[in-house]
This record gives sequence, C-alpha cells and structure tokens, in this order.
Amino acid sequence: MSNILWKSLVVSPAVLGATLLVSSTAIAATNATTEVSTTDTVVPTEVAQQQPAIVAQAAPTTNETQIINQVDRYGNEGRSNAQGQVTSVSQFSDVQPTDWAFQALQSLVERYGCIAGYPNGTYRGNRALTRYEFAAGLNACLDRVNELIATATADLVTKQDLATLQRLQEEFSAELATLRGRVDTLEARTAELEANQFSTTTKLVGEAIFAVTDVFGENTGSANNTVFQNRVRLGLQTSFTGRDVLTTRLSSGNAVGFEFRDNNNNPTGVSGQGLQTFQVDSTGGNTVEIDKLTYEAPIGPAQVYLAAAGGRHSHYAAVNNPYFFDKTDGGNGSLSTFSSENPIYRIGGGAGIAFNIPFGQGGGILRPSSLTVGYLASDANNPGTDAGLFNGDYSALGQLNFSVGDRVALAATYVHGYRGGLNNNLFSNEDDTPLVGTSFANNLPNPSSINAYGLSAAFRPSNNLSISGFVSYIDVVGTGAGDDREAWAYGAGVALPDFGKRGNVLGIFAGAQPYSLGRTSDGNNDVPYQVEGFYKYRVSDNISITPGVIWITNLNQNGNNDDAFIGTLRTTFTF
Repeated sequence: MSNILWKSLVVSPAVLGATLLVSSTAIAATNATTEVSTTDTVVPTEVAQQQPAIVAQAAPTTNETQIINQVDRYGNEGRSNAQGQVTSVSQFSDVQPTDWAFQALQSLVERYGCIAGYPNGTYRGNRALTRYEFAAGLNACLDRVNELIATATADLVTKQDLATLQRLQEEFSAELATLRGRVDTLEARTAELEANQFSTTTKLVGEAIFAVTDVFGENTGSANNTVFQNRVRLGLQTSFTGRDVLTTRLSSGNAVGFEFRDNNNNPTGVSGQGLQTFQVDSTGGNTVEIDKLTYEAPIGPAQVYLAAAGGRHSHYAAVNNPYFFDKTDGGNGSLSTFSSENPIYRIGGGAGIAFNIPFGQGGGILRPSSLTVGYLASDANNPGTDAGLFNGDYSALGQLNFSVGDRVALAATYVHGYRGGLNNNLFSNEDDTPLVGTSFANNLPNPSSINAYGLSAAFRPSNNLSISGFVSYIDVVGTGAGDDREAWAYGAGVALPDFGKRGNVLGIFAGAQPYSLGRTSDGNNDVPYQVEGFYKYRVSDNISITPGVIWITNLNQNGNNDDAFIGTLRTTFTF
C-alpha cells in the first residue's frame, strides 16, 4: 500500500489530495482518542471556590511551545496577501534539494503546475495547513488534471494514473462511509439534546453522602451506636451573563451528631465537638428544604455576593485551607467541621451581602491583594422584636487577603457580631446549631457583643504537599453577670494530594477546638485538643471513599473525662 501511495503522489496531484484527506482524518481520530484517555486521568480541582491561587503553573515543554508559536504564525498568515503561481521549484527560497519531499514537490510544480507559493517566494512546508489552503490546492490540481485530459497535449495523465486513483477511492470507501455515518449520528443526537435540554441557562449539580460512623471511649462509646447516615444536596446553578451564578440548593438528610458523656456518665452539654461536615444542614428526617439561595456577580472590578438564605462567610471569603475545606461542609474535604475551616467563619450566617474588592498593583514577590467585607443577619426574614435585617442577630466580616509568590496565601480576618437572644450559640448559623467548639465557648445566655480576630495561611512547597493553619481570638461582652469571656481556637494541617494515586488525598489536622477557660470552678479548664486523620480514595471522577479517625481529648474542657474516638467511612457521590 505504501508503494502505491508514494508512486501515486509523484504521478497524480489528485492522488495527493485524496492521501492528505485520509491522513487528516486519521490524525483527527488519533487526537480524539488521546484526549479521551487523558481526560480519564485528570483530577477535578479539590478546592473549587475561595481557595488561594498557590498552585504552581507547569511550564510548557519545548514541543508545546513550538506548536503554539506555529499556530500563532499560521493564524496570522494569508490575511491580506494573495498567493502567486510558480513554475519551478527553484523559485521557493525555503525548499532545498535535500528536503525529503523535494522530488514530490518538484513533480507537482514543474510537471503539473498546480502548486502556488507565497508572494515572498516561500513555500512554508513545515507549518500547519488550513482547510481553505488544502481545498484551494486540491482544486487547482484537479482543474489542471482535467485540463490535461481534455487537451491531451502530453502524456502526463495516463489510464494507469486514473486506475490508481480509482483503486484508492474504492479502498477507502468503507472508512469514508463510516465517517459519514458517525457525523450524521452525532448531528441527530445533538439536535435531540438541544430539543430536550433542561435549560439554556441552568445546570444541575448534586452531592450524595453515605456514611457509616461510630464513636468509642468508655461512657461516650456505651451511650452511642454504629449508625448509617446520609445527606443529599441538589443545586441549580443559573447564569444569565456567563459571569454570574444564581445558586438554589435543596438539602435533605438524616445525619445527627453523637452525644458525649463525662466521667460521671452525664451529657457534656450542647457543643460542636466531633461534629462532622455531612451532619451540618441535615434536616434529621430526610425532609427537603432550601438551605442555600445566593447570587454572585461581578460589578466592575469587585465580586458581589448576595445571600437570601443560608449565607455563610466561607462562601465568599478565602478560607486558606486547601484539601480540608470543600464547598462549605461538602463531602470531599475533611471529616470534621473543626478541620474544615477557621471557626471565625462560623460566627453567624443567614441573609446579607458581601464584596470582594481587589486593590494594589503588586509586583515582584507580592501579588495583588484584595479586601473582603460582608454582612449576614441570622433572622433577616423575621419582622418580630430583636430580629430583622438590622435589629437582630448579625455578624459583619472584614478580611485582607495577600499572596506571596505563587505558593503562599495569607489572610487577616475581623468579625464583629451580636447575639440578642434568638440565637444562643456563638459558632452557629441561622438555625442556632453549634457547629464547632465546647459548650463553654458556645453558650451565650444573654445578649452579647462579639469581636473576633483571626489569621490564616496556606503554603504549598511542592505540588504534592500543602501546609495550612489558623488561629482565632474571640472577645465576648455580655449583659449578664459572668457573661464576659475570651475564647481561643487554633490548628494546623498537612495534606498530601495525589498520595498513592492521582486524585487521592492524605490529610492530618490537629489543634484546639474553640474553648473558653476560667468560666467555672468545676475543673473545666483544660484545652480540648482534636486530631484528625483521613484518606480520600478517588474511585472515579464522581465517586470517592474516605475512611478516617477523629481523636478528641479533654471533652468539654475537662481532663478527667475519657477521650473519644470517632471512626467514619464516608462515600461521596458527585454529579
């Protein structure tokens, strides 16, 4: 076959055109296959929103650079210059007798006269060929062949040439017919998809979590049993301009937290210790509710966040905790709410507005910075006493964001809040459920003013190592006797992305749950530490399995209480 093709290339320009056409089809099919196989191994971004841009960009290889430059040159050529006819291959300044295709080009130019060069006397045989140029060249050659046949002025086109061309057409007829059928099928399926699509502006995203979990440790272990829990979130993401997004999310689940017991077998009180992310926003009875209704859009250089329900500070502020934080208590980050994000972002929630405003030009090591401000009211929908958008419980956030190079992100955060009586827990959203911390840090029996200060940082020394951490200080001033207190929280984590397999994550996070010392004389003055380890195994692009262990010491700030160990096997489906 190769001998036939080579002889045909020398003899007939029409054969050249057929050969180029078949070769182009084969190359396109090969590229398509390569793209599919590559996609199967690409890992979706772990931290989909509000994470620092600290991932190093891979430099393109030499071959990639040459291809890009070639495409750029090819895209700018021939926009206004007309091609001129040549009669001798020697007229091409960039064609040498030592070139591998010299004889074939010489035959096409001098024997058939159907090759046109560029006005500057070049042939440019090493660059990409446009479909328009291919069509023009093929048409010129076919016209020249027809002319030679009609005039019969020379023995340039013989019956043998035509027979060879006919054999090639017959040989590749099956492939061409198959390709034509595939194109027709694709067009039909595309038309059906367009006719039955859900919406031109809205797409559905979902997450379902199955979790088997239990807690161990003396009285706490005896008071709880192994449970199989679930949570499902369905979100409609609508874009009207291509740059904005309206999120309407439905949530349902039956997950609840464990009850912790002290050394006297009494409940330690309502707290957020040991709470896992899939237990947040769970309705408890698999009833469905709208747990998030937000709209985000750019206005000039600023990004605006508007929440009508379910607003969180971590929706719009950079959390700086890669691989542990996932889409506000999603199912692909850490197991516990404490390891997921700085507790300062869990002070308040509900309805409100926020802005992310870039400033500074940056230069050298220091990148452009940004200022984030936001306001959320917990009872914005309630017109009653001590409620509403401005007269009820609220929290206002201000944060400065900095990047140092491509691998370090820093943030300094301030939150001012108020609890007026409808919400009695410090680290909670609009439903007043404690999300993290001990009961001594959370409980606010009387109206209180809150001033919280936090620092967070993320450092990625390599593509397979991420280090992050945070610290928070909260000053609470209450109206009742003994309401004033100070609360602290801090933690740090190490994540190893692509550990064992592309898309997997090994994470270890340790720190102190939010605590407040010196509030009682009953011995509740020990720091409650927590250590968590998990390994997220990526089964496919849409399924992951995460086994992990959470170790909690000094339950409810009392060193006399037994330690608690939570073991969890979480399966996350995303679609």
